[in-house]
Amino acid sequence: MDEQQTIAALAALAQATRLRTFRLLVEREPEGVAAGELARLVDVPQNTMSAHLATLSQAGLVRGARQSRMIIYRVDLDRFRAVMLYLLQDCCGGNVTLCAPLISDLAPCCAPIPKAG
Repeated sequence: MDEQQTIAALAALAQATRLRTFRLLVEREPEGVAAGELARLVDVPQNTMSAHLATLSQAGLVRGARQSRMIIYRVDLDRFRAVMLYLLQDCCGGNVTLCAPLISDLAPCCAPIPKAG
């Protein structure tokens, strides 16, 4: 990950509909969501959603895979992780004491959910 790739990813997320779409796709991992369903869920016209998905795809944050006549979109979690790591790479000048609260705040959001059964 380099500076230009990070700027492109952040720029793609710096718009309300794209940010909502990205967050929705994160919630729907790993199944993904069809483009038409995304448009319905975010309440935008399908052609508008297509433009937003193109922007997110060009930034490497989402990718689409054709399933029959639909395109199912999913978040590229590896790319998102790379963007976050780039931003935090030199967190607080390497001072663990300063970074600990940030890392602590991030940990609960990503805890594995126990499977029933």
